[in-house]
Amino acid sequence: MRMKSLAIIAALALSTAIAGCSTIGGQIFSNDYGAVTDAGYQLPRIPIEKVPRQYHRQEVNYDTKEKPGTIIVDTQNKFLYFVEGDGLAIRYGIGVGREGFEWHGTAHIALKREWPTWTPPREMIKRQPELAKFADGMEPGLKNPLGARAMYLFNKGGDMGYRLHGSPEWNSIGKAMSSGCIRLMNQDIIDLYDRASVGAKVIVM
Repeated sequence: MRMKSLAIIAALALSTAIAGCSTIGGQIFSNDYGAVTDAGYQLPRIPIEKVPRQYHRQEVNYDTKEKPGTIIVDTQNKFLYFVEGDGLAIRYGIGVGREGFEWHGTAHIALKREWPTWTPPREMIKRQPELAKFADGMEPGLKNPLGARAMYLFNKGGDMGYRLHGSPEWNSIGKAMSSGCIRLMNQDIIDLYDRASVGAKVIVM
């Protein structure tokens, strides 16, 4: 009887060890995409069941030598990692620059804005003349391409023109559709905005 009990304990220990090896992290936040009232704006619920599960916000194991608070963007796999430390990170699904608009490098967050104004660059207006009406800026709102939050990326040369921002186009997550900026679902950019600090290092791979 004693041997049987020991065998059961050993089996349980082995299954726990295997589970520990196979885990990809902690919590998945699939329930955090409901309707949100934010600064007077009514963000609609995201139909998260239509978004591939790997792009749902979740805590994952992530081995890096970068310090906590660093943001690492994996453009190939369409993930953004917020480094927590202790081998963990919060992972977000993202949309990235389409062909011809990709970029890689290191920057830092110089500014953070809630419900920002969007001003299309001159080059974009040349490509899309219909955007000329927004040359002085598009008012914040649910249709604004920068969404609920924006974080502005600078390097040694100043403003790079790239942003980490929200987007009302939840179905663009996991795709290459932007003009180089990194977009997240609005509920995710609000979460990331609250975690990230001005001055934080951003690595785009």
